[in-house]
Amino acid sequence: MEAVSKFFKEEKDFLYRKGEAKKSHDVVENLIIDFGFTDEQAEKAAEVTVDFVQKVRADLAKKKKN
Repeated sequence: MEAVSKFFKEEKDFLYRKGEAKKSHDVVENLIIDFGFTDEQAEKAAEVTVDFVQKVRADLAKKKKN
């Protein structure tokens, strides 16, 4: 198993990164909905970019319309 860990880095794995993005999306969504964070506050708290926070906010707006 150690030999595999030398070649396989989970941080580079597509599914790992996808899971991390989903987790970050959920965290930012909760910060916006539950706590009313601004984009800048959510960016700092979730350690993501402002662009990412704005994308989450746009996704929430789409959900609200439906």
